[in-house]
Amino acid sequence: MLVEWAGAGEDVGSDLESGLDRLAEQVEAAEIKRLLGGEHDRANAVVTIHPGAGGTESQDWADMLLRMYLKWIERRGFKRDILDYQPGDEAGLKSATLTVTGDFAYGMLLAEAGVHRLVRISPFDQAARRHTSFASVYVYPELDNDVEIEVEEKDLRVDTFCASGPGGQGVNTTYSAVRITHLPTNIVVSCQNERSQIRNRDAAMKVLKSRLYDLKIREQQAKIDKLGGEKKDIAFGSQIRSYVLHPYQMIKDHRTRTQVGDVARVLDGDIDVFIQTYLKAKASGTLGQGGGTDE
Repeated sequence: MLVEWAGAGEDVGSDLESGLDRLAEQVEAAEIKRLLGGEHDRANAVVTIHPGAGGTESQDWADMLLRMYLKWIERRGFKRDILDYQPGDEAGLKSATLTVTGDFAYGMLLAEAGVHRLVRISPFDQAARRHTSFASVYVYPELDNDVEIEVEEKDLRVDTFCASGPGGQGVNTTYSAVRITHLPTNIVVSCQNERSQIRNRDAAMKVLKSRLYDLKIREQQAKIDKLGGEKKDIAFGSQIRSYVLHPYQMIKDHRTRTQVGDVARVLDGDIDVFIQTYLKAKASGTLGQGGGTDE
């Protein structure tokens, strides 16, 4: 009888722990929804990653960031579609664009927009010296069909080319990939994941419209900031986070001063702590007051 009661106690404890985990997830989801009330926060996201100067070193870092976000997407149960992947000369990537489909994907991933810095012993340096690399992350909302962005054909230059990169072996024998340049703004978008040139053009146009909409909103916000004379969020493209792998291991978000020592866990996609602290700081008006870009 005592053995039976002991077994029952273990079952109850396991059920209680499982219930608490589910409750924590529900509380977290409710908190995110409370913090995300922007016009497009609930939308799907378009994410583009570019390496900074530094050749192979930065290209490899950009590829590490892409892997981190793909792992996060998997953790969240979201869907993703890599629209364009341009491999680096020796390793890593020159650029990558993907769509992320899921509730509040844009609102959450917007917290990742900016420059990410990596400090490590370079695996590409025979002298094993410490290198600093940079990569930029851009995030745009995937627009609904009811959001109208006018794009005239005369303003576009459309080029076709053979696809390359992961998964491209099935399409790289034909000119199915599409690159569209918007001449007035010099915005360039590419898509190569579909076998059909028409589908790739449609996908590229969707990304272009998202970027044009984002540009329009940012221009309007810049005018408001200039008139108001206030310091707003850290500008898009500024350094937001450092990932230090040597001489110690730490990841620090410079906007919120959030620090995490388990670098491997973060690079495996566990970035929710940075997203949540960013959203809370933004909601409270303290974003960017953490200060400092020290390692």
